[in-house]
Amino acid sequence: MTNNDILRRVRYTFDLKDRTMIEIFSLADLNATEEQISAWLKKDEDDAFLKLNDTELATFLNGFIIFKRGKRDGPQPKPEKHLNNNMVFQKLRIALNLTADDVLTIFRLVSFRLSSHELSAFFRKPGHKNYRECKDQILRNFLLGVQCQLRPNHTDSGLES
Repeated sequence: MTNNDILRRVRYTFDLKDRTMIEIFSLADLNATEEQISAWLKKDEDDAFLKLNDTELATFLNGFIIFKRGKRDGPQPKPEKHLNNNMVFQKLRIALNLTADDVLTIFRLVSFRLSSHELSAFFRKPGHKNYRECKDQILRNFLLGVQCQLRPNHTDSGLES
């Protein structure tokens, strides 16, 4: 999944308007404009499409955590320069305050089977012997499950897989 795909899916799932997206970016100290957000959300083939880099997506996800849970005490996390699916998955799990059982329930909504051991492997540090890379299919199914949970009457998202 591209960063732009993830941003599109999060926006759709949580029904975030442009003003809210700007607020989320600003919570993590990035002043995004409506024009930037619009360009990030365009289809890849569109001439006005703008690629969202890892730092920008990390900033959005950090802002999304603050938006959903509030600012934590102390220094705020700096956006990562390089993101992978495991990091995106972890940030979404934090933002939504989900337990492992909650995540497994979300996967069941889209008929995707995953054991608690498999799930915990995605949240381990990369050097850990049980670490497992989160593939696009896992992240896509998680986002689809969250969408099914929050927007059960919107089966056709209009998003590309």
